[in-house]
Amino acid sequence: MEHPPRSPVSMFAFLQPMQGADLAEMAAYVAISLGGALVGSAAAVWLVPLVQPGHAVVLGGRTFDVHGSIDLHAAIFTALTAVFALLRWQAARLAARLASRYGMRLRRAVHARLIGASLPSLADATSAEIAQVLTYNIEIITQGFTALLQLLVAGMTAFVSLGLAFWISPPLALGAPLLAVLALAASRINGREQSKISRAYVADLTRLFWLSEDFPRRLRHVRSFEREEAEKASYNDISAKLSEGYRHQLRLIASGRLVLELLAAAGMGALFVLAYRLHGVDQASLIAVCLLLGRLLPYLASTRQSLQQLHSAVPAFELWQRYMRLPVARQARVSPQGPQIAGTLHIDRVQLAPPLAALDICNLSLTPGTLTLISGDSGIGKTSLADVLTGLIRPRVFTARAGRRTIDFDDYRQLVRNGAYVSQTVRPWQHSVRECLLWAAPDASDEMLHRALADVGLEKRLTGSQRGLDTTLSSSSSRLSGGELQRLLLAQVILRQPLLALLDEATNALDVASEMAVLSALKRRLPHTIMLVVSHRNSVATIADQCLTIGADFRATVYTAARAHA
Repeated sequence: MEHPPRSPVSMFAFLQPMQGADLAEMAAYVAISLGGALVGSAAAVWLVPLVQPGHAVVLGGRTFDVHGSIDLHAAIFTALTAVFALLRWQAARLAARLASRYGMRLRRAVHARLIGASLPSLADATSAEIAQVLTYNIEIITQGFTALLQLLVAGMTAFVSLGLAFWISPPLALGAPLLAVLALAASRINGREQSKISRAYVADLTRLFWLSEDFPRRLRHVRSFEREEAEKASYNDISAKLSEGYRHQLRLIASGRLVLELLAAAGMGALFVLAYRLHGVDQASLIAVCLLLGRLLPYLASTRQSLQQLHSAVPAFELWQRYMRLPVARQARVSPQGPQIAGTLHIDRVQLAPPLAALDICNLSLTPGTLTLISGDSGIGKTSLADVLTGLIRPRVFTARAGRRTIDFDDYRQLVRNGAYVSQTVRPWQHSVRECLLWAAPDASDEMLHRALADVGLEKRLTGSQRGLDTTLSSSSSRLSGGELQRLLLAQVILRQPLLALLDEATNALDVASEMAVLSALKRRLPHTIMLVVSHRNSVATIADQCLTIGADFRATVYTAARAHA
């Protein structure tokens, strides 16, 4: 699909998908993390009397005469450390809950937007990219969100530790701002390169999804053309790019970590030199400040890695946002009485929207219990017309009548919204035959399911299967053929009992005799349904009540069964 110009993604944009309860838990996470930072810093400072037992402690220019035995001091230090560990454990539990719920909300939101999106907005979207958005892309974003939570902890720990260090000994803490600036500069090293690599990584993963789609059917095509080596080379190429991108990302993380650790080592060394050259800096203050700043060392590597994960999540989040901006399909007005078709629907004129505006159809009658054949050359607009007749896409011009009442397209969509659209490209995605049929009719009994299967000629096939209705659709041992899958989808139509059923080449995997038998069974079982069948086969005309033929000049001709059978 067409990509709009990129706008920078702020770190706060990652919080937009969160809801009120999530934000409350985020506040609790911040509070617990802040408490942990305070308790951890207190535990670090409490080590001073343990290192210098019996000596008065000078902190922040004030002298503290710490009384008590070593055992008592050790017990207090142990208690503070235990509380610190418990607070970090609770914060980790909250972070896990926030991250898992965050990923769930991202998936639900983008899937709901895709389900509700207008069909024209998806015209240029590839199935591989959509699969990427719904699967691995969310994982990358969730990792970025988790990194953001870790950065919050690191930031609060640094703030508390540096604040206490400044209070204990301002001269020793004067080097902290310089170190912070250097650390910030180091964290931004190769930032643009990292973003470029991350965008390429997301694009390469999308291409990998494309190469992996519909593999069993593609394999037959590849082998028949003897292009196995070419496919291996193509896959090896994309695998090498992904490997190189992954290696490059890890190299950047390692380089950034090295810079940060070298800065930390230089900073701690400078701190010792500064302590012994400045007058008035006592041993206790030096020990306390070193312990507080030493607490930050473990965060250096994790902070750099978190920043890299956040950079990697930006292009994935941009892709998610792009799909979240898809325009929503306009919904039909819902009548409290429900859709009713009394007699024939007369479509006086329907003209498709550009680029198929040349397709202009007049005087099409749709009567429940009849079958209309739609035929024409490939690419002439049959599927686009089918989208209009099922109410999925708004045409450029639409005038119709229901009885003597003139209706607009919204009225028409309301009338035909109880429909069934089966396309040649759709394959059942449910786990078993039973799940597939109950998806169309949740309240159907087993007897109804068996009857529908018998109507489409699939009952005997499943009777011979060990699992019957519970036959899996993905297992290689019980996998149904293309024609059997089409029969299964047509059984869904019977169970649905729609007001309008449109079959777009939905029987092309069947032989002519089987196609006639199945379509006749549908016509018999759906006496109150308007049936529209898109097909290239002239044989369908023998059971059609009406034919709509689109010529090469986009002129449409509508004629009745008498002429079709002539």
